[in-house]
Amino acid sequence: MAVTARRECTHARTYLMCPPEYFAVEYAINPWMNPDQPVDVQLALTQWRRLGEVYRSLGHTVRTIAPEPGLPDMVFAANGATVIDGKVLSAQFTYPERQPESAAYLAWFRQQGYAQIVESAVTNEGEGDLVFAGRAILAGHGFRSDEAVRDELTALYGLPVISLRLTDPRFYHLDTALVVLDDDTAAYYPAAFDDASKAALASHFTELVEVKDEDAEVLGLNAISDGHNVVLPEQATGFIGQLAAAGFNPVTVDLSELLKAGGGPKCCTLELR
Repeated sequence: MAVTARRECTHARTYLMCPPEYFAVEYAINPWMNPDQPVDVQLALTQWRRLGEVYRSLGHTVRTIAPEPGLPDMVFAANGATVIDGKVLSAQFTYPERQPESAAYLAWFRQQGYAQIVESAVTNEGEGDLVFAGRAILAGHGFRSDEAVRDELTALYGLPVISLRLTDPRFYHLDTALVVLDDDTAAYYPAAFDDASKAALASHFTELVEVKDEDAEVLGLNAISDGHNVVLPEQATGFIGQLAAAGFNPVTVDLSELLKAGGGPKCCTLELR
């Protein structure tokens, strides 16, 4: 198969990250979490710092939010909000253990001078389920976010919203089962979606890369693309090959310690558009 030519990303991205200084697995709110499994906080910090270094090496800007004691999952910045065109929609977390994170992220955006901030009245877990796809917003629901968030998204951003139902509890957030590679291309794990959602994705994207079980099961799709470079877990070896064959540049990282809480590169990264 001929490799499709891809353009380089046209602009640098800005990412918000939160150091895992208080990272722990103290409860189980997804199938990946096991409080009986030891966590190495120093290793988590080392892996997290490496992710930031990779972003900077690709020409992107990394900003940080200070972690707060008692919020071990605050490292997963993608869940903190949704930011498009400088407009912020707050998160409203499903589980009580994570609900205080919403206020922490809101305070950061206010301190940074963001002028248009909407506090969501609907349960949604930020960019974990709400994925900007250029011409539309993909909105995952079924486990953590309410389908009704589409009305808030439409009102704030003025973009079409494509609702996608997740059906496999292992892939409880949209960003564990799908990554937008560029405006026309996405990669996804078909078994994580119902039939209507698969049809909606096929209608929206010109090209869909179907990821195999073994790569989805190491959260290979919890990746970040700038339109050319795709930062993803090094364990997703098959997906790495698929990306290269499709003309993208796979850039691998090891976040195996953060995977103990169900996290990967995208979970640790909130794009400030």
